[in-house]
Amino acid sequence: ELISSLRSKLQTLWEERELVLSEARQCAERGEELEATVREVCKPNEFERYMMFIGDLEKVVSLLLCLSSRLARVQNAMRRMDSNTDIYIYMGDERAGCFICFQSLNERHKLLSIYIYISKDLKENLDRRERVVSGILAKYLTDQQLQDYRRFVQVKTSLLIEQKDLEEQIKFFEEQLKNLEKSIP
Repeated sequence: ELISSLRSKLQTLWEERELVLSEARQCAERGEELEATVREVCKPNEFERYMMFIGDLEKVVSLLLCLSSRLARVQNAMRRMDSNTDIYIYMGDERAGCFICFQSLNERHKLLSIYIYISKDLKENLDRRERVVSGILAKYLTDQQLQDYRRFVQVKTSLLIEQKDLEEQIKFFEEQLKNLEKSIP
């Protein structure tokens, strides 16, 4: 029964993910239309600012979500493990081969907390840049177009968050199902 229930939950999550991915594709299409409009009406340097902001929006939101997810996993592990447990953690770019050895989960927790603090600064900077871009666009776009831009930014951010949340849930339930199937002879 439990396996059946987990499979059913996974199926529901996969379907939700497909819906979110479909919405993300539609949002990307709206973004391309908006980009064409902005390119048409703005000066080249203003258009470049807009494009940098849109590109950084996804990067910063994804970074914050990734770090928050990692921090949550470390906190969960800390609850399950003795804080003196030695672990080895791989961090960084695979090409660089950056291996960092941490003495405890507590140290990793501290490091991730610092990364999140720095990332929040990036997000605040991004919010300031959004206000600048919004001000630039307000000079060129109609009220409806400006409203479409703001909705696009909001929907893009929401979809990124929703996608990450669904991926985490799917990963969790897949691990639960895998562990349950292994435990049954």
